[in-house]
Amino acid sequence: MISAVRFRPALRAGLVAIAVLLVEWSRALVAQQPGLTVAALVLGGCALTAMAVGWPAERLGLGTSRFGLRILGGLALGVVLLLPAAVRPGAAPLLPAGLAIAAVVVSIGEELAFRGVLYAALEESGGAPLAIGGTTLVWTVAHALSHPPEFLGAAAAAGLLLALWRWACRDLVAPVIGHVIADLAL
Repeated sequence: MISAVRFRPALRAGLVAIAVLLVEWSRALVAQQPGLTVAALVLGGCALTAMAVGWPAERLGLGTSRFGLRILGGLALGVVLLLPAAVRPGAAPLLPAGLAIAAVVVSIGEELAFRGVLYAALEESGGAPLAIGGTTLVWTVAHALSHPPEFLGAAAAAGLLLALWRWACRDLVAPVIGHVIADLAL
């Protein structure tokens, strides 16, 4: 009986991980087609966001307490996530409006899916260490199709930072804000 009780959360976590990877890889493959980048980002972001439907806001780290501090934390995370860009020579180009909106949609969707739903499912299955390590691993694997191999270390570090914030602060608002800032600037 005990193993069946533990098996259900693990099965749910595994199914969530597979679904997130399928959406991310589908989005990455469609985005490689000429003229479909914005649509792929927006639709992929919406699909990732839909994964949060039915989950209680508090389980996802979306409570409203200390909202000002959560926003401030998001700005700080954004600055930290931009540090690699700060050492890159040359200024980052500004994104066209359509691509900027798509970047915001996919950033929100990724945070809801990875550090929201997947984190909650993994935490229920095996605690915070599994949630932190599992979301970081799945996040890195998910970015393998859409980013060059030399970027995956930075992606893993960003995923770990955001997962640690999610764990330490029980908050998803700041990771969403930090991710949006980073995607708009990178």
